[in-house]
Amino acid sequence: MPAAIAELSREAGVSIGAEGSLPSIRTPEVRGRMSVAEALKRLLRDSGYVARRVGARAWRIERRSRGAASPAPRLSGPHPAEAAPTIPIVVTASKRELRLDELPMAVSVADFGAHRIASAADGSASVAEITEGLALSGLGPGRNRMFLRGVADSPFNGESQSTVAVVLDESRVTYAAPDPDLRLVDVERVEVLKGPQGSLYGTGALGGIYRVVTRKPQFDGASLTVSAGGEAVATGGLGHSLTLVANVPLVPQTAALRLVGYSARDAGWIETGERADSNATNVIGARATVGVALGGGWEAQLGGLVQLLDSRDTQYVYEPFERERPAQLPEPHDNDLRHAALRLSGSLGSTRIMASSGYTSHEVADVLDATIGAAQFGLPDPRRFIDDHAFRVWDSELRANGHWGGFEWLLGLSHLKARQTFLVTLEGAATRAPLTLDEDRRKSTDSALFGDISLPLGPGLRIEAGARLFDSSIVESRITDLGLVSRELTKRGVTPAVSLAWKPQDGRLLFVRYGSAFRPGGADIAGDGTVEPLRSDELATIEAGWRERFAGGGTIELGAYYSRWENIQSDVLQPDGLLESANVGDGEIVGIEATGRLPLGEGWRIDAGAGFTHAVLVNRPTGLGPEHRHLPVVPEYTLRAGLVRGFTLGGEPANIALRLRYLGPARLSFDPGVDRPMGKVLESSLSGRARLLGMDVELEIENLFDRRSDTFAYGNQLRFSSTEQFTPQTPLTARLTLQKSF
Repeated sequence: MPAAIAELSREAGVSIGAEGSLPSIRTPEVRGRMSVAEALKRLLRDSGYVARRVGARAWRIERRSRGAASPAPRLSGPHPAEAAPTIPIVVTASKRELRLDELPMAVSVADFGAHRIASAADGSASVAEITEGLALSGLGPGRNRMFLRGVADSPFNGESQSTVAVVLDESRVTYAAPDPDLRLVDVERVEVLKGPQGSLYGTGALGGIYRVVTRKPQFDGASLTVSAGGEAVATGGLGHSLTLVANVPLVPQTAALRLVGYSARDAGWIETGERADSNATNVIGARATVGVALGGGWEAQLGGLVQLLDSRDTQYVYEPFERERPAQLPEPHDNDLRHAALRLSGSLGSTRIMASSGYTSHEVADVLDATIGAAQFGLPDPRRFIDDHAFRVWDSELRANGHWGGFEWLLGLSHLKARQTFLVTLEGAATRAPLTLDEDRRKSTDSALFGDISLPLGPGLRIEAGARLFDSSIVESRITDLGLVSRELTKRGVTPAVSLAWKPQDGRLLFVRYGSAFRPGGADIAGDGTVEPLRSDELATIEAGWRERFAGGGTIELGAYYSRWENIQSDVLQPDGLLESANVGDGEIVGIEATGRLPLGEGWRIDAGAGFTHAVLVNRPTGLGPEHRHLPVVPEYTLRAGLVRGFTLGGEPANIALRLRYLGPARLSFDPGVDRPMGKVLESSLSGRARLLGMDVELEIENLFDRRSDTFAYGNQLRFSSTEQFTPQTPLTARLTLQKSF
């Protein structure tokens, strides 16, 4: 099968991917003129596999749904997958359908294949565990900030635009919000583009792109998958999850509906006074997509997503290695995201066209205990510090790409409009109106023309250049003692990118790349009406990489990079406990990454990765402290390794995996008055998957050694100056999930 698929891919000029390796089974001979869909259907007949179209020139080979009858494949050996050549992965975050071994930039792909059990417990932390360079702060689900390759500006959730853009299919869903922790149910893969992506994605993509690719409606068959799970946390509570995925053809081969629903309760494990397991989190979500084939290769999709996340309490403590703290008021968190998107795609000759528009409404609210640390605001008997954020993002794009001989091109127009409102209030024990501490509004727009060209220079050698011409504006408003004060800032410019790639043979790629991005400035307006201008920050990176795919299924990837970050904007914690934005200096980041997969034979495999990041602040403004302070949150190095054993159980594939990951030392902040050491965290898990009694079964145990290392040295900004704060690891957790497909 693998050889036949590879030959079809070469002859038809399409990309055909799969989950890892395909078995070496005999396939029928296919001759004559026919569509790619028909050729794949004939090749895969009686194999137990089906082909699913995922792009204009991209297909994916998957196991046939368990609910459909299919003859058992004829295996040619005891462990055929180990000897079979690996089918290349197709990546679309570059706004084109490119094989991973043809993409001249650093990218990681977390594959959530058809055989993976759908669980509402999987979120962005699941991707960070297997992605070098991706770091999350440790406030908890829905509160975390996401950073890539050391581009970290602040551990605090203030007003600054995020350095990593979260993208759902074709639309950006975040602008200045924390990571919404979208649960990865019925998701095909997550693509992480590392390094500045200003030429492709525009404003704010300083660190890179975190793109979730969902599974699309299928026109050729109805299906239903249901999964249910439970978890138990040592010295903690109980949790559960439930998911449902349905694919419903509405008009045969013309229209289909895909429905996804999920709910989960993440067990709590912090004891606050007499409140046991106080930090439990509940999440409920739904997604619906209608796909319509318009004819002539054109397709339209209309989709919507709702995810409501609610944490009962925070997860920090006041003593290291503890999981309990004295009684205090609850500190709940809400993160509610609603998103709708429309996409139209098709081809005109050899030109591929995509038009998309997406709108996101995102509400984020935090409550902190203000009985300590809020007396300076003058409210008698302060009780609750309430931080309400509201975000609106409208992201639209029209692009086209094609090729002419060896020349490949991309051209597009985009427009993004973002609105954000920040309201901070303080409530007292008395029934008087709350005291407003801060009220800001920001309106941002970004319009751009972007393009990319790729030219062959010789055998296997290509040069690629791209740029984005942008026109951005920000209107900043704040209610002050003098009334409403507003300031507007506009900026026009270009963010270029260029790469040189050499592909001496199939499966091997070496490249160097220069990329850049910017984040618009604005104005920091004080409560007395004074205005402090904020300069735009810009980041440029030069990187080199080597990516190799071996015939036996092994892979290796090495990368090195240097970044220069000018005029860093950061949310800085003030002595009164409020956050203000400021330019804090320039940064320099040097890093090395390595990942690999090594088949050992007899079903055994090793997955491994390592990263080193030296990210420091330099050229600080006078009076802001010493230079060469480490940028926040990002660990100096990470190491991970996994041992996987694949086998058959009752004639069905099964596996067991042991994984370890170590996060080296990190710092909370470059501000000497705020900085705290943290990190040195060992993560561990043991998991097994099999098919039993007609169901897919997964058992996973996390934090095998029940370690309590400090993952994040912060929790409550009002108490930060008076008490140390620590966030211990989640205790040993056992999780069992059952899945049934119809």
